[in-house]
Amino acid sequence: MSSRIFVFLALSLAFGLTGLSANLRVINADSLGQPNVTPTPPRPRVIVNPSPLPAVTPPATPSPTPAKQVQTLASLQSRIRGRMLSANVARGRVGIKILSLSSGKVIFENDAEKYFTPASNMKNFTVATAIERLGPNFRFETKAFAAALPDSSGTINGDLRILGSGDISVSTAFYNGDYYKGVDALVDEIAKAGVKKITGSLVGDLSYFSGFEIPETWEWDDLQWYYGAGVTALPINDNAVDVKVSPTRSGQPCDVRILPLAAVFAINNTCTTGGSDSTLSITKRLDRNVLDVSGKLPAGAKAWEGSIAVTQPAEVFLDLLKERLTARGITVGGESRILPSSVSTPATQTPIASLLSPPLSVIAAKTMKPSQNMYTETLLWTLGEEKRRSAGTGISGSSSAIGLAVVKDFLTKDVGLTADSVVQHDGSGMSRHDLVTPSAVTALYAYMAKTSKNAQVWRDSLAVGGVDGTLKRRFAGTLVSGNFRGKTGTLDQVSALSGYVRTAGGEELVLSILVNNVPSSSDRISLIDDIVVSLAKFDGKLDEQ
Repeated sequence: MSSRIFVFLALSLAFGLTGLSANLRVINADSLGQPNVTPTPPRPRVIVNPSPLPAVTPPATPSPTPAKQVQTLASLQSRIRGRMLSANVARGRVGIKILSLSSGKVIFENDAEKYFTPASNMKNFTVATAIERLGPNFRFETKAFAAALPDSSGTINGDLRILGSGDISVSTAFYNGDYYKGVDALVDEIAKAGVKKITGSLVGDLSYFSGFEIPETWEWDDLQWYYGAGVTALPINDNAVDVKVSPTRSGQPCDVRILPLAAVFAINNTCTTGGSDSTLSITKRLDRNVLDVSGKLPAGAKAWEGSIAVTQPAEVFLDLLKERLTARGITVGGESRILPSSVSTPATQTPIASLLSPPLSVIAAKTMKPSQNMYTETLLWTLGEEKRRSAGTGISGSSSAIGLAVVKDFLTKDVGLTADSVVQHDGSGMSRHDLVTPSAVTALYAYMAKTSKNAQVWRDSLAVGGVDGTLKRRFAGTLVSGNFRGKTGTLDQVSALSGYVRTAGGEELVLSILVNNVPSSSDRISLIDDIVVSLAKFDGKLDEQ
C-alpha cells in the first residue's frame, strides 16, 4: 500500500471516531514513522473576551413599611421638660401652663401657681376687661363746645373748647401713617357746623381723666421713648413725635427734624458731622418738650430715626388743630391753652361738633397686635371713668386706681380667679411691680374663648404667629405660622407668650409661658418658640393617662 493511501485511511479512521476528533492533537506527517505515540491530554477550551451572562436576580422580598410613630403625651412632656433644662436658660425661672381648651385637662405645667413678671402679657387682663365691661361697640368721643352756636356769618364769639375723652384713634396708626388726618376728621365736623371764624382761643379740656399722666411705678429711662408715653384726654399720634437726625457735610451741624413739626418742641442741637464712629446722643427731658441732640455722626452715615414721647400731648393736639383749621379757612383769633384741672367745666355751653372713634373691637386689635402701651393705659383709665360715671356718686380716686379695681372685679367675679392671682399696678405691663401666674393667664384665655359672648372680638385682637403684630417675624415656615393667636411680652430679662395653638392631631390648646431672669432675649424666645412648635407638631392623643 502506498504511503498516500495509508495516510488517507488513517485520517479517515481518526475523523470517523465520534467524540475523539475534538480531543486529538493534529499529527504532523513527519511523525508517522515513530512508533508508540501517546495522545496529548485534552486542553480546556479558552474563550477570549467572553460576553457575561445576565445575572439572575432573585425576586425581591418587599420591605415592611415601618409603622408611623405616633407621639405620646409622655414624650411631649419629656421634650418640654428637657428643653427647659437647657444650659442657657437653666438658671432662670420658667413658668408654664398648657391645657386642652375643650376638656380643660392640664397637658403640662411648671411653677404654674408662682408669680412671674408678665411684661406686656399684662395687657391680656386690661384689654379683656375693656372688651367685656365697655363692650366691643364702645366709642371714644371728642366734643367741641362754645358759648353759643356760630352766628349768621359763621363766627363763634369767644373760645372753642375741646373736651377730650381719650380718643386714641386720632393717630397715624388709624390713618396709614398720616400725621394730620386724625385731626382733620375733627376739623371736618367743625366745618360742617358752619364755623368759619373763632374770635377766641382753642381751649383743651382734660377734665375727663384724673391722675398723673405717667403710672407711678414706671422706670424713668423708659419715659422719653414712644413706649413710655403718658395718658391724656386729648391724645394725638400716640402721644409721640418722630425724630430724624441726619449727617450733613463734615464739620457742619447734623440736621435734626421733628415730624409732625410741633411748635411746642425746642431742640438743642450740638451734634456735628464727622469722625468714623457715631457718638450720637438723644435725650428728651422728662418734664418738658426739650430735645438735646449731641455727639457726632459720620458723613455719609445712615440717618438715625426714632419716636420720642411728648410731655403734655394736648398742647400738640391744639397746635395741629389750629394749623388744620387755618388751612381749611377757619381763622382762630387767640392763642391755644389747656384748661387747668382745677377749673370747673362750664355746664351751660352749647355743643358745636363731635367726633366718634372706631368701635372698641377695632381699637382692641390696634392695641394688642402691636402691643401699644399708651392705648392700654388709656383703656384702663377709661374703665375707671366709665365706672365712676355709671355709679353716680361714692367712687373716689384716680382714673387708673378705679380702673384697676374694675379689672380685679372682672377677674374674680367673672373669670373666677382668686384675688391674689394677679398683682396689677398698670394696664400695659411696663411696671416691674406687676405679677401674674401662668394659671391666671390660661384661665383668662379659656374664659374668653369658651364663656365670653365677645370671644371672636377677643381672638381677632390677638397677634397671629408669622402673620402680624409682634409675631410677624416669628414661626415662619413652621406649623405655628397662621396657627397661633396670642400676646407677647418683653422687658429686660423677661419674655412671655400666651395664647391658642392647634396640634397636628386637631386639638386646640391654651398656653402661657413666662420666662424671667434669663439675660439673653434670643435664649428666652427660642425656648418659648421651641415649646410652641412642639405643641403644633404633636399628633398624638391628649387624653392619654
